[in-house]
Amino acid sequence: MDLAAAPPDLLVRRHLHIAGDWVDPVDGDPIPVENPATAEIVGQVPAGTPADVDRAVAAARAAFPDWAATAPAERAAHLDRLHTALAARADEIARTIALELGTPLKLAARVQAGLPLTVLRGMVDLAARPPAEESVGNSLVVREPVGVVGAITPWNYPLHQVVAKVAPALAAGCTVVLKPSELTPLTAYLLFDAIAEAGLPAGVVNLVPGTGPVVGEAIAAHPDVDLVSFTGSTVTGRRIAHLAADRIARVALELGGKSANLLLADADLPTAVKVGVGNAFLNSGQTCTAWTRMLVHRDRYDEALDLIAQVVGAYRVGDPFDPATRLGPLVSAAQAERVRGHVDRALADGARLIAGGPAVPLPTRGHFVAPTVFADVHPDSALAQEEVFGPVLAVIPFADTDEAVAIANNSRYGLAGAVWSADGERALAVARRLRTGQVDINGGAFNPLAPFGGYKQSGLGRELGAYGIDEFREIKAIQR
Repeated sequence: MDLAAAPPDLLVRRHLHIAGDWVDPVDGDPIPVENPATAEIVGQVPAGTPADVDRAVAAARAAFPDWAATAPAERAAHLDRLHTALAARADEIARTIALELGTPLKLAARVQAGLPLTVLRGMVDLAARPPAEESVGNSLVVREPVGVVGAITPWNYPLHQVVAKVAPALAAGCTVVLKPSELTPLTAYLLFDAIAEAGLPAGVVNLVPGTGPVVGEAIAAHPDVDLVSFTGSTVTGRRIAHLAADRIARVALELGGKSANLLLADADLPTAVKVGVGNAFLNSGQTCTAWTRMLVHRDRYDEALDLIAQVVGAYRVGDPFDPATRLGPLVSAAQAERVRGHVDRALADGARLIAGGPAVPLPTRGHFVAPTVFADVHPDSALAQEEVFGPVLAVIPFADTDEAVAIANNSRYGLAGAVWSADGERALAVARRLRTGQVDINGGAFNPLAPFGGYKQSGLGRELGAYGIDEFREIKAIQR
């Protein structure tokens, strides 16, 4: 279907953003955007092609020398203007994400729109600082921007994941070609409206929407892309790494997770359960850092299961625009079907269902899955090992701290985790033993300036804060 022929009530975007202008795509049919709460088409964007990627990369390459030479204070001023323009669109961003992703509007405003603004605000301050230089013997060690960055972002946090790549890349002096997810591309257009309003130099940031196999692979394989920053599944990350490795290009990968939440015997159980369930079900469970394995000391196990059932019972599933909704739909029919498959397999494997499951009544339209909790989950079972990416929590008992740590580390992933104990020093000692990139103690608040990334198959590199900016730099030694 031609974009020009789209019904007038759809949110239609007809152009790419390349070299500072809105331009026509070279070719390709439009990509429909679905409202997952109703399964209705609500928007369209163009499908980019490898030829469009070529144009965008050429624009980024042409813009790179001047942007890299721009003083840090001036780059920070550009990001500050972008923050102002983006903040003015916060309400529209929240509504758009509620529409194209299904995040409940209240949560979309607080997290989906609010968090990237916080991250961007922090980047403004960090961008103003010149990169550190140091003397090592007769060498001057300097840090320089890596060059053109290809940013490939997922659908589950469609603005935050973009800002977490684009802002530090720009702060480092790099230029960017962005491919947002084809499932939630409308939010990226709001960002580029803000970029145009903020007056960033032409070619510094470029937008090419499209599918992963077409646009994503063209970016990853492009000879003029110096670094590929990807967030998504481990399977796709492996493919991105392979394409980049063929030309010895750097990659930064933020991939899957199966994070463990350890409730030690002396934990404040009501608080730990409430926060733990909330974390596991955040964004309908479509969060890479979700604590989807709750490990509970055997002495408190039955008590914890009772509390979990009470907490989950308060979760209302439904329309993202209804203020009473706690859980919206999953992003697509395919995603909902995958999650249901995990639930069916857990039942077949003998896990004990204590909340939710396939018998719970749900809205008749849209891609909804009930918040579901299984107890007595074996640590080696599929439910304990595979990333579900939906509102499904596995509860596992343990006898002592050593067993809890062993179960937590029994995963090919290592992205996040949590420890709860009345003894802060004991909790810290356990946190140090977990093979994971981030650990929260007793519900410690998310810190957007701390490094974010994972061990093992959860990825390579770090995002956020000064660590995120360093990801987009090269190190040079100058001997004198």
